[in-house]
Amino acid sequence: MPERVVLATNNPKKLAELRRIVEAAGLSVEVLGLTDFPGYPEPEETERTFEGNAFLKASAAARETGLTAIADDSGLEVDELNAMPGVRSARWSGPACDDDENNALLLAQLDGVPRERRRARFVCALAMVAPDGERRVWHGYMPGHITDAAPAGENGFGYDPLFVPLGLDVTSAELSAQEKDSISHRGAAVREFVDYLRSLA
Repeated sequence: MPERVVLATNNPKKLAELRRIVEAAGLSVEVLGLTDFPGYPEPEETERTFEGNAFLKASAAARETGLTAIADDSGLEVDELNAMPGVRSARWSGPACDDDENNALLLAQLDGVPRERRRARFVCALAMVAPDGERRVWHGYMPGHITDAAPAGENGFGYDPLFVPLGLDVTSAELSAQEKDSISHRGAAVREFVDYLRSLA
């Protein structure tokens, strides 16, 4: 089992999420982020699948740091929008957009769409690239729907204030970090990665 892994992200919330799940599993693996290393040109996410983009990021991080690297590419798929925004989730309203702009556009696109046609799911592909060239990928999903009310909740990021997980009546952004970890797409993929690490012990 590697003593250290690097998560190819500058997003502190994603890093904290992975550290929580690894710690909860009782594994003595140090999880680092890109801010722990000298900067390097990060690859553009040019692939058309979550898995392809995740491997682009993990491969670059493994090459630049010499450590086992993992990277996720995640996004929202909305049935009414033919599974979009998909891999464009973070840039849905433009290359320089922010979460509020993306959420506003999504709500506008679903304006007038009834509740039964607002089904959606969060999707995650978590890729690993080891220094010896080993490559693995794990997937996670969280089904639910897009609310027809105002965005709600202060936790999470991205589309969380609009997304109501299946079986719940609150948005992802209204869940605690631990509650979200237990059902989220990224949490599911990370737990599979943690199970893989445990198998190496």
